[in-house]
Amino acid sequence: MIFRANGYRIHTAIEPVDFRKGMDGLAAHVTASFELDPFFVFRSKGGNSIKVLMWDGMGLVLIYKRLEAKCFVWPQVRSGTMTHSKTQFEALFEGLDWRRIVPAQQLRPKVA
Repeated sequence: MIFRANGYRIHTAIEPVDFRKGMDGLAAHVTASFELDPFFVFRSKGGNSIKVLMWDGMGLVLIYKRLEAKCFVWPQVRSGTMTHSKTQFEALFEGLDWRRIVPAQQLRPKVA
């Protein structure tokens, strides 16, 4: 993958977005609607395309992916956002069912 999700909370906009919007339009949408971290995933109305908008520390990055044979697994359409773990996002990006991915519980080392 050409980008890293480490260190970001990954937000997914539940409602489809107008895919004619480019980087600036999506950034304005995030700022006006959500006021959250700069890592957002948007989907098309048809569900077979996503756009990922992120800030890499130097500038905005926009990634577009379209599946040819199926649709992305998406939450039930309603308003707002949801947060994915890095692993769930990677599954979503690969076209897999991210809902089956449960983040591992963070453990603390035992002191001997």
